[in-house]
Amino acid sequence: MAARPRPARFELLVAARYLKAKRKQTVISVITLLSVLGVAAGVMALVIALAINNGFRSTLERNLLGATAHVTVLEKEPGYGLANWRELVAQLRRLPHVVSAAPSLYGSVFLSSPLQSDGCVLKGIQAGSHQASDLARYLKEGALDRLEQDGRLPGIILGSRLAARTGLPLNSVATVISPQGELTPFGPKPSYFRFRVVGIFETGFYDLDSAWAFTSVRNAQKVLSLGDVVNAIELKIDDLDRAPEVARQAERLIGPRLAATHWIEQNRQIFNALRMERTVAIITIGLIELVAAMNILVALVMMVMEKYRDIAVLMSMGARREQIRRIFVYQGLIIGTVGVALGLAAGYTLSYLADRYRWVRLDEEVYSLSFVPFEPRWGDGVWIAAAALLVSFLATIYPASHAAKIAPAEALRYE
Repeated sequence: MAARPRPARFELLVAARYLKAKRKQTVISVITLLSVLGVAAGVMALVIALAINNGFRSTLERNLLGATAHVTVLEKEPGYGLANWRELVAQLRRLPHVVSAAPSLYGSVFLSSPLQSDGCVLKGIQAGSHQASDLARYLKEGALDRLEQDGRLPGIILGSRLAARTGLPLNSVATVISPQGELTPFGPKPSYFRFRVVGIFETGFYDLDSAWAFTSVRNAQKVLSLGDVVNAIELKIDDLDRAPEVARQAERLIGPRLAATHWIEQNRQIFNALRMERTVAIITIGLIELVAAMNILVALVMMVMEKYRDIAVLMSMGARREQIRRIFVYQGLIIGTVGVALGLAAGYTLSYLADRYRWVRLDEEVYSLSFVPFEPRWGDGVWIAAAALLVSFLATIYPASHAAKIAPAEALRYE
C-alpha cells in the first residue's frame, strides 16, 4: 500500500498543480507570469544597483587611500612647517592601532618638458615608509629605490597621465619649476630643478594619475626652498573604521597648534553621496517589488475565485482550513522563489560580465574613473532575496485567508 503524503507535501503538491494546470482563464496565467517576471526584475535591478554602489565606494576608498593617509597630522594655520617632526613621528607610532607613521611634504610646482608643460602636486615621501609601499603597489614602470638619487640627478615618479601629457617617459629628464624661488630686487625668481623620471604609477583614479608626482622628502624640501621641515605626518592604522578614534588620540598628544584629520572626514561628502544614492536606489527599485506583490495578490485572488468549487470539495473531503490557507501561501512563495532565483542569477551574471568587460564607460575627467565598477556581494543577495520572499508572503495573506473562509455547503449547494 502506498504511503499517504504528509500534509505539508499534500499542500505543496496542490499549490504546484494549481500553478501548472491549464485554465480557461488565460489571464490568470499571464498575471502569474508577470508576477514572476516582476519579482525577478526587482531582484535583478537591486543586485545591479547595489553592485554599482559597492564598486564605486570600494574603488574610491582604494584609490583615495592610495594617495591620502588614514590619519594626517598637520598645522591648524599655515606656517613654516613641522620642525620637530622626528619627535612627533616617534610619539605617534606608539599610539594604539597605529601601524606606522611617516612625514610628508607637498606643494604645487610646474613640470616642464620639451613637449608640454603643466602644473602638478609634488609630494615628498620617506623611503621605506608605508607611503612608499602604497606607491609601489601602483608602480607601472621603474623602481622606488632610484627615488632618492639616480646618478647625478634626483629621482621623480609621475602619474601615468601626467607623464603622457607632458611627454616624459621613463628615464627622461624633467624640469621642476618651483614658485618658492629666491627673492631678487626685481621680485621672486622661480627656481629650476632637474629630475630623472625613475617611475610611472597608475592607480586608475584620474585625479591622482594626472596631477601627482612623488619624490623623496629631502628633494621636496630643496624644491620648495625649505629647511628640515615637513607639512604633514601621515599615520597608517590597522583598522580603517578606528580612524576617528586614532585622530582624537593624536590630537591629545600633539597639542593645540596642530590638528589631526582622518580619511573619513576628508572624503565625507563623497561617501555621504554614495550612502544617499544607496538608500534612494533601495527605495525606488523596491517599488518594483511592490508592483510584483500586487500582481501576486491579484493572481491569487482570481485563482481563489476560479477554484471556489475545488476548495469546497477539498474541505468536504476533510481538508482543514489551515491546509487550504497554506496551499495559497505556498503558491505565492513558489512565484516569489522562482522570481528570486531568476533575478539573482541574472543580476550577478550581468554584474560580473559588466565589470569584467567594462561595459559602461565613463568620462574620466568628470568621474575620475574610466568605467563603472560592479562589485556584487553575496550578503546583499541574501537580504534582497529575504525581502522579496517576505513581500511575496505578505501578498498571499488576504487571498489565503479568504480561501480558508469558504463554506463547503454554500459553495456546493447548487452542484
